[in-house]
Amino acid sequence: MPIQNPALLADLEALGARHDADTVDHAERLLNITRDTGEFLSVLVRAAGATRILEIGTSNAYSTIWLAEAAKVNGGRVTTVERLPAKAALARGTLSRAVGIAPVTLEVGDGGEFLAHSVNASWDLIFLDSNRTQYAAWWPDIRRTLAPGGLLVVDNATSHPDEVAPLVAAIAEASEFTTVLVPIGKGEFLAHKGV
Repeated sequence: MPIQNPALLADLEALGARHDADTVDHAERLLNITRDTGEFLSVLVRAAGATRILEIGTSNAYSTIWLAEAAKVNGGRVTTVERLPAKAALARGTLSRAVGIAPVTLEVGDGGEFLAHSVNASWDLIFLDSNRTQYAAWWPDIRRTLAPGGLLVVDNATSHPDEVAPLVAAIAEASEFTTVLVPIGKGEFLAHKGV
């Protein structure tokens, strides 16, 4: 199925590249995923039949569009969490321009706090693209809130392996998870929770 928002995605790719090249402060950069990562996420969501998707790290909603287009096929919805109000405002603008996507709920706040307040087994797929140094601390809530048969996807697993390593080590000790590192984009670490 062709993507529903090709012009919007192309605009966001160009904007992200220009913005990040001109922005010194790392926190203010958009840091979008790569296009091939977006395509990969779309395939994962569709193949998993995921309907309850959580994204932590919205930025300008480039990745959210990929997730929400795929979730629409499954009759699902996306909840995305962005810590910075300015980026959340950009995301709202992006989402208002998108067509043919699943419903998206945008939450402004801390990803760890959001996970802590999520009920058990509430997510079919969790995509982490946020503050990597916090992931290991979030792990107990990620493990608890990911549904059996669910999938955790962690971006930047090869571009920032040292920052992702504590989470990877914690997951390695969880016998119900099967993992793989996929060398696409900036590296995607996948952890599937057994049924």
